[in-house]
Amino acid sequence: MTTEPASADLDRYRLPRTVVPSHYELELAPDLDAATFTGTARIDVEVVEPVDEIVLNALDLEIATAALIGPNGTTLTGTVTYDTETERAMISLDEAAAPGPWQLDLAFTGELNDKLVGFYRSTFTDDSGQARTLAVTQMESTHARRAFPCWDEPDFKATFAVSLVVASDLAAVSNAAQIADEDPGDGRRRVRFATTMVMSTYLVAFVVGPLEITEARMTAGGVPVRIVHPPGKGHLTPYALDAAVFCLDFFAEWFDIDYPGDKLDLVAVPDFAFGAMENLGCVTFREVLLLIDPESATQPELERLVDVVAHELAHMWFGDLVTMGWWEGIWLNEAFATFMEMLATDAYRPEWQRWATFGLSRTAAFDVDALANTRPIEFPVISPEDAEGMFDLLTYEKGAAVLRMLEQYLGAETFQAGIRHYLRTHEYGNTVTTDLWDAIDSVADEPVRRIMDTWIYQGGFPSVEVSTENGGRRLRLTQHTFRALDPAGGEPPRPSWVVPVTLRLGRGGDDIVERVLLDGETTTIDLDSPADWVLVNADSSGFYRARYSTETRRALVDAHSRLSALERYSLVDDAWATVLAGELDSPSFLDLCRSLAGDETDVSVWQRIAGGLGSLDRIVPDTARSGWETTVRSIVAPALDQLGWDPADGESDRTRALRGTLVRTLANLGNDPDTIDRARSLHEQAVGGGTGLDPALVAAAVEVVAATGSSADFDHFVERQEHADTPQERQRHLHALADFPGSAEIDRLLAMVLTDSIRSQDAAFVLRRALTNRGNGPRVWEFVRDRWDEVTTKLPSMTVVRMVDGVRALSTPELAADVEAFFADHPLPQATKTLAQHLEAMRVNVGLRGREADRLAAAVTSAGG
Repeated sequence: MTTEPASADLDRYRLPRTVVPSHYELELAPDLDAATFTGTARIDVEVVEPVDEIVLNALDLEIATAALIGPNGTTLTGTVTYDTETERAMISLDEAAAPGPWQLDLAFTGELNDKLVGFYRSTFTDDSGQARTLAVTQMESTHARRAFPCWDEPDFKATFAVSLVVASDLAAVSNAAQIADEDPGDGRRRVRFATTMVMSTYLVAFVVGPLEITEARMTAGGVPVRIVHPPGKGHLTPYALDAAVFCLDFFAEWFDIDYPGDKLDLVAVPDFAFGAMENLGCVTFREVLLLIDPESATQPELERLVDVVAHELAHMWFGDLVTMGWWEGIWLNEAFATFMEMLATDAYRPEWQRWATFGLSRTAAFDVDALANTRPIEFPVISPEDAEGMFDLLTYEKGAAVLRMLEQYLGAETFQAGIRHYLRTHEYGNTVTTDLWDAIDSVADEPVRRIMDTWIYQGGFPSVEVSTENGGRRLRLTQHTFRALDPAGGEPPRPSWVVPVTLRLGRGGDDIVERVLLDGETTTIDLDSPADWVLVNADSSGFYRARYSTETRRALVDAHSRLSALERYSLVDDAWATVLAGELDSPSFLDLCRSLAGDETDVSVWQRIAGGLGSLDRIVPDTARSGWETTVRSIVAPALDQLGWDPADGESDRTRALRGTLVRTLANLGNDPDTIDRARSLHEQAVGGGTGLDPALVAAAVEVVAATGSSADFDHFVERQEHADTPQERQRHLHALADFPGSAEIDRLLAMVLTDSIRSQDAAFVLRRALTNRGNGPRVWEFVRDRWDEVTTKLPSMTVVRMVDGVRALSTPELAADVEAFFADHPLPQATKTLAQHLEAMRVNVGLRGREADRLAAAVTSAGG
């Protein structure tokens, strides 16, 4: 069901198979002051057929010398030329090399760049105020070629022995354990590391700098685990270290395969474009995702850290040990690691109910996949730009969601047995998607490949409609393509999915579960007697929307106490999706929120209610603002009154998170003066050194103060983000700068974006949030549009499209037209499909405003606002 790219196009970027590497001996010597490095590579290769040219990848490198040495000492000298478009180096030999084993010797130089890819520099200011520099790598997807000449494709697996020549006072780490610390005689150190397992080039890592390293903790399997961090931050490492040890043992047991490395270092990097990177044995992280104070962090901040640690460590097996053959299969790595992070986090902290909070991530995937510009989870990848474009919500969240659907349908034990079989069969090798389905097929009694092909190789998803026949004794399930309503779009196509449907029926006090494979447009289920209510997606494990009539939805609302938190979440989520699809009006959605809000106590459900209210807040006409705020207060205030502001002894983390959600919703959407005053008072206590304050309330207060903030507040927030005690506090205040209501404050923020006041790793995300500022979003768009070259020069390439995500909130026809016209002349080749999705989502919101603004205004005005 895939479309194969033309071989000529593919061959422009794929390396020939005439010479194959098996082992790299690398030595690199970074000069942190000059921002350069020198290096040598001795690469054991097999010449498959006679060649007079060797083609490999190199970008932004200068190869000074090249020689091919045979086993008998024969030396062939090479002359190097470059093709920068295809990122290749061609080594022309002075005579042909015969088939057999050879050694390719290269000497090269490069720049420690500021692009946050390849071998790059990162900076921080230490406690004495001194600027410090380190050198760090980010090789995925196609950036190892910026650090050393190599066969930079995932199926050219090899072993790696790395040596780093560094100043005597600098720390140095790489993928494997250190085996020697030598004196080269020039005042520096040569740090040598053990040879790695067979792996892909994108997993090679080395870090050099003025860093500290914790004492190692041993896993049950005897693996030493350490955290590498900037000086003075050791007190922020224990939580992540504990999570990492737990996860490594959890995965070794779950996969029934030992960890494939000889040690594990987790490295906190001040400048890092991604969240983290799964380099074997040397996993790199943004500081905020590794260094944390559990006493001052919120539950979502702790959960996010554990998620990311678990995600990267799952990759040690799914991605590092077994690797996709080419980049179209990156979803195999990322979706499965996302799925496994949920399992591990849920095992580490069951009280967090991780599968319930996964609903929020699944919603984001639904929102993208409901667009005409969605894509299949797997699609052809030709160029490096195509590979970069694969790292999106569909690869991670949709991929994980369909794996969860399959696991729940087959049963956890059957699914686990299939995964173990897959890893055992393909360890140290490369695979394609069908290898995974075949492995699960071998232990399951279901047509796994046939089911999953319909989810992996076509975009979109269905809604499953339930109706009754024969006096309620028969249920009919019908699938439809679900599509958000784009005013500029046409009729959606009618693909079909093989849908594993799990229903739960209520009859009296009994719950009855029915499972059926919806293979085709419709199917029926016969019942002994009619049901009082029908839940189409039991446990919300299916990646499909439930389509209910008014009557069936009302029956579910009446029975909501018998639904799980995730099922109630999905009831709200499905209803909001039908608003975007033009099938439900906004007053009806508000009625649903009112019906559930009365006795709802789960934070995930409230987050979804707050999300829907936040979307409607953007389209309320100014003339109805007072009525709208009254409506929000009527929905939210009773819940906060019932919960109270003061946490009770023994209160769960999720209850504390709920309080924070209610406070920020009541203050920022309901404009409730008492809540705003209490939040400001709480913030003053927090910054004044107050103790015993609930982190969830402190974090909510930051957002409330920002949303109602003055120029003096802005000054204070700038100071807090510059001198915060923890990375989490810094991020809270930094991103909240985008919420200030005053145009003068927003202008100051935009000026900061183009300076070193905001790190390049953060700038895109600050701008994205500023674009969603209800009052100042248009002003931010003008800045992005008019200063495009300056903005995109500062941002790491892969974060530009994440910034553009913010245009979704610009929902007036005039603004949308301006955005569309701009990007018609300013394409993003590294994210063509994702850009198209952002623009379509913007049009969907324009359509929502056009359909619902007046209707919503009438509803909140007539309700007494």
